[in-house]
Amino acid sequence: MNHFPEDFVWGVATAAPQIEGAWSEDGRGLSIWDTFCRRPGAVSAGDTLDVACNHYHRWPEDIEIMKHMGVKHYRFSLAWPRIIPDGSGAVNPEGIAFYRRLLTALRSAGIKPLVTLYHWDLPQALQDRGGWLHRDTIEAYVRYAETCFEAFGDLVDDWTTFNEPWVFTFLGYARGVHAPGYQRPEWAYQTSHHVLVAHGRAVRSLRRSHPQAKASIVVNHSAARRRSDSDSDRRAEILFDLGSPYLYLDPILRGGYDPLLEAELRRRGQYPKVEAGDFELIRGDLDAVGLNYYSDLTVWGEADGVGVSSGPGSEKTAMGWTIYPEGLYELLAKFAGRYPGLDLYVTENGSAWTDEPINGQVEDKKRVAYLEAHVAQAARAVADGIPLKGYYAWSLMDNFEWAEGYSKRFGLVYVDFATQKRTVKASGRRYARIIAENSI
Repeated sequence: MNHFPEDFVWGVATAAPQIEGAWSEDGRGLSIWDTFCRRPGAVSAGDTLDVACNHYHRWPEDIEIMKHMGVKHYRFSLAWPRIIPDGSGAVNPEGIAFYRRLLTALRSAGIKPLVTLYHWDLPQALQDRGGWLHRDTIEAYVRYAETCFEAFGDLVDDWTTFNEPWVFTFLGYARGVHAPGYQRPEWAYQTSHHVLVAHGRAVRSLRRSHPQAKASIVVNHSAARRRSDSDSDRRAEILFDLGSPYLYLDPILRGGYDPLLEAELRRRGQYPKVEAGDFELIRGDLDAVGLNYYSDLTVWGEADGVGVSSGPGSEKTAMGWTIYPEGLYELLAKFAGRYPGLDLYVTENGSAWTDEPINGQVEDKKRVAYLEAHVAQAARAVADGIPLKGYYAWSLMDNFEWAEGYSKRFGLVYVDFATQKRTVKASGRRYARIIAENSI
């Protein structure tokens, strides 16, 4: 049996656009995902986030579920368009009041929040003016962040600036499969750079206004398994890591882009425009980095960069992702080696399966096995001295899975989207035992 330190953080994670619903209530503005969902063919089955899990109205029940499971830590995001509907204008008092009610109730329940400022729901009004491709969005984000620090700083100790910047820049601006739906590869690195400047400025603001608060950023990555030991494939493995997550972490923690990545981007004509002083704004101290990990990939060298395909494993989740628990340990070890002394958290880890209630119960054995295998790798990391401080399961409940709509279920809690009835799955019960026993 693998034991964890007594102060190890066990949590669950969600995101505002995926669970809240109430898309047009109480002054909330449009987000890019509200718009994207209405583009024909953009989201599976034409699903929208209009209702989602109706968490906006059912949050007391969801907090009770967390209490019943023994969850003491909850990672969730604030909805920018609920707080500043047009992104840069007047603050919406009803949005502020909603999150203060939620945060106050979490405190009363003994559940500590980890608040994500940005989980992909850019106000549409800002996108209409260029979105993350335009530097004005940096200014709007910093004002939004400062508004949140002022409004909730007495209730929140731990802040994350951005969730998975690679996803909303590359999938949103370069590949078009996520909002805002552009297919301009040359925009991916420029939008990423602007996100980094926004991150750096927000952290500096937090340090000034709430010096005791903790700041982090969350990156996603897959474990790279090179196709061969050829020089080309070895180089591809290195470039895969440099393209994400080191694309974001190196400027923050090392003061600039890795020279190999910079050379590669300049060769492709994709190096971003960097203004004087940007790296000084980006670089700063972080209290922690969050890693979202789900699967592995096979990589190899190609003339125009890196080739990527599914990992070599035979079993795949409902997302078509291969299962490689050891990859979680491998990535944590890489992070610890590249950024020594930095606290690490697994901020998302989970799996989608086809869940069907039988006699009112969901016995999701494959999700239980996935959970146990990955928590065991977290225990291995702790035992080997890697500074892993916590694990957040994705997700508390089934929800809107972006371009997949409601067809893919990641939750520890089953949601009947027609009735909004919640049912704790076998995986949720197993996670509750892990939390209670602090071991796997």
